[in-house]
Amino acid sequence: MLKSKLITGLVGLTLLGSSSAFAAVQTTPTNTKATYAKTKYPIVFNHGMFGFTRLGVPEFGLDYFYRVLPDLASNGATVYATQVSPLNSTEVRGEQLVRQVEEVLAITGAKKVNLIGHSHGGPTTRYAAGVIPSKIASVTTVAGVNKGSKVADLLLSTGVGATVVSAFVEATLVPVMNWAQGKPNLPTNMNASLKSLSTQGALTFNKRFPNGIPTTECGQGTAVTNGIYNYSWTGNKTVTNVLDPDTIVVGLAGLAFGFTDNDGLVGTCSAHFGKVIRDDYAHNHLDEVNQILGLRGLFSPDPVELYRQHANRLKLAGL
Repeated sequence: MLKSKLITGLVGLTLLGSSSAFAAVQTTPTNTKATYAKTKYPIVFNHGMFGFTRLGVPEFGLDYFYRVLPDLASNGATVYATQVSPLNSTEVRGEQLVRQVEEVLAITGAKKVNLIGHSHGGPTTRYAAGVIPSKIASVTTVAGVNKGSKVADLLLSTGVGATVVSAFVEATLVPVMNWAQGKPNLPTNMNASLKSLSTQGALTFNKRFPNGIPTTECGQGTAVTNGIYNYSWTGNKTVTNVLDPDTIVVGLAGLAFGFTDNDGLVGTCSAHFGKVIRDDYAHNHLDEVNQILGLRGLFSPDPVELYRQHANRLKLAGL
């Protein structure tokens, strides 16, 4: 009876994104007859900077991991997307993620979860793994900002300029995004976000959470640490489809990296974590989550398929 009441209460919390201190976890009905992506533990996704679970409503909305969760669910996976502060430090986001992981465990009865984080979601999931390691089966970072981003370094180097931009974004873009996704009551701090994503910020964070981080500039990290499996992949293109609305912004941002490989916002070597599956997909930073609306290079791999294959990889590893 007590367990039933607990689950009912948590499900209720999941439906109250606007009034909860933490936004709701988003789930997708699972096809229980399918097995290809049927992992032992639930798969929990975490978005990056400016991220969200869904803008709009289920009938007409835009998921951050566009078409990824429904595809995994149709192939047997139990999947959740979490909502943390779009703009804040890794530690603040990480604590919010820990709370939502606890929700998923209570709802499903599972002992662990598989975490997948894109961009700032990379270090955010690593934080959760460091804080509650016994409840994490695996961590996968997709274009994770694991050693910092030169774009964040560049913005912070402008000093007052960064402060002005941060204030402008928090006063204009953030309220619109909050409204579009049901006004989750989440604190925002763009300056804290940039500091976490900077090279120095990442270095400081990695001293506290070193598991899976390569000890060489562009090597691979430890594949398994404390029983947690570590994986990563990333793209290395900035301009992939001239019809994609993100092409100009991502392409210009990629200039900050000079002649080093990057996806427009994260350097290829910075994205390395644990076992590197690949670091040369023909994707830019938004292609990696199948945005915008699935537009990508003509001959680039389907991001949705990559996540499906990874779910099968986790399944075969007993995760």
